[in-house]
Amino acid sequence: MKLYLSPGACSLADHIALHEAGLDFERVTVDLKTKTTGDGQDFTRINPKGYVPALQFDDGEVLTENIAILSWIADRSDLGGPGGDLSRARLLEALAFISTEIHKQFKPFFSGGSDEAKAGARQTIEKRLGFLADGLTGDYLFGDKVSVADAYLFVMLMWAGRTGVGVPGPLAAFAERMKQRPAVRLALEHEGLAGG
Repeated sequence: MKLYLSPGACSLADHIALHEAGLDFERVTVDLKTKTTGDGQDFTRINPKGYVPALQFDDGEVLTENIAILSWIADRSDLGGPGGDLSRARLLEALAFISTEIHKQFKPFFSGGSDEAKAGARQTIEKRLGFLADGLTGDYLFGDKVSVADAYLFVMLMWAGRTGVGVPGPLAAFAERMKQRPAVRLALEHEGLAGG
């Protein structure tokens, strides 16, 4: 199994989650500008969408999109939802919120948006992070149990730090806890981000 990633991109969430789950995988870096892999392949032949993450299985089948890959990892580990009848639905709810309400809001920062667009995005992201901070009842999104959604949120908080988005105190503490996890430290080291 191969995870196609770009250092510091949203694929870091999948990288962390795979380590947390203890699953064996190879890492293949992708230059998102040239759409080539570290070993010289045309990445669009692997993922025609041209962006990461992409998880390629040993049979050649490829799974894309954070929600799908993180859900797949959760189904094969103890990194799922909070338990109970709605456990899987709660996990998907958290992943969808992070993907659509936070992740996508960063677009002006990474695609040359105007100062006005960045200010609007910053305000929206801060509001969404405030919602999550208000809902924390333990160390992680689902209390004291780490999940794949925590890996995704951690990456969004890294982006917030890079773009000057304010992070509420409870989520700043969450990010520090996540940085101490061996899987997070390993993924950051692999992606050359351990110092920051």
